[in-house]
Amino acid sequence: MDEPSLGRSRPLVPPLYQSSVYVLPDLDALDAIMDEGAPGFVYARDAHPNAQLLAERLAQLEGTDWALVGSSGMAAISAALLALVQQGDRIVASNRLYGRTTQLLARELHRFGVETTFVDPCDLNEVRSALQRPAKVLLVETISNPLLRLADVETLARWTKANDTWLCVDNTFATPVLFRPAEWGADLTIESLTKMLAGHSDVTLGAVAGTGDLLGTQRQTMSIWGLSANPFDCWLALRGLETLALRVRTASERALALAHWLTRQPNVVRVIYPGLVDHPDHALASRLLAGAFGNMLCFEVAGGRDGVNRFLRQAVGIPFSPSLGHTTTTCSHPASTSHRYVSQAEKRRQGISDGLIRLSVGVEELADIQREISRGLA
Repeated sequence: MDEPSLGRSRPLVPPLYQSSVYVLPDLDALDAIMDEGAPGFVYARDAHPNAQLLAERLAQLEGTDWALVGSSGMAAISAALLALVQQGDRIVASNRLYGRTTQLLARELHRFGVETTFVDPCDLNEVRSALQRPAKVLLVETISNPLLRLADVETLARWTKANDTWLCVDNTFATPVLFRPAEWGADLTIESLTKMLAGHSDVTLGAVAGTGDLLGTQRQTMSIWGLSANPFDCWLALRGLETLALRVRTASERALALAHWLTRQPNVVRVIYPGLVDHPDHALASRLLAGAFGNMLCFEVAGGRDGVNRFLRQAVGIPFSPSLGHTTTTCSHPASTSHRYVSQAEKRRQGISDGLIRLSVGVEELADIQREISRGLA
């Protein structure tokens, strides 16, 4: 069936192309698309219009030459690394990464003969020492999950270029609104679109963005390993990007105010937020981030796990939802969720206590958030 003619009009909202395969007029058209890069689509695992539209918008936001969209944040990290390393290679990685990322490096890639050296990215001497041995990749998070430590991407980029190492930066907590790793020297930027970028907790997607000639190998890896994204989630994420800057800026303002307020509340043992002057990376955050400190903060309540349970049962307006980036405020418990499979010794090393709550601050009124938190702390 032919598509209806739109005449001189076009839809304001891009349509959803919910098709897994596309019709071609002949073999020459197929060859032009597959071999010569001509515009067009063949099979949705390789490419489809909604993923392309989203990728083009993401590349603009990140300040990169290109972007690719994958089925999740972990798919994006997997694609980025699988395209860069092979058996016998070595990765240097932050020891403050999201728990599943750490498992990917320490267990899954290890099975394929890829070695990972974990370092504290906040100890630049330790990173520099690790890069003295040949390493294919250095992987860090702009703002670490969950304790919000910052990586000095500018310095790390200078060192990786000197050592012929690819710098990959997971920018999920910062988003391109607050930080664009490519502009500070990173080779690949990784985002979990599931979180703040899509922003409505109805999408599971990830993205890899970069400059230079890595696009071909990244695209091939994404397709071969089956890490591609579906059209509907891409369509939803493109909608979410329209309000990204508004949401990030507003939520960051709320988070800064909440962090100061939480330091004065009973039953709060400590507050962790880069916008507080007592945060160990406050000066670095002030230099790297674009005038704000993000929507994520952590605070520890008295009473450990029991204290957290009491908080969750009373603060019913702050849903316990083990993710982040929703339009309204949610909370998570890193020891039981993002770092559930991390050893107790490693949790202690990082400072992930049983009483630690991670707050993803939304855009609702500050007084409403404070009222609910007060109920929980009472």
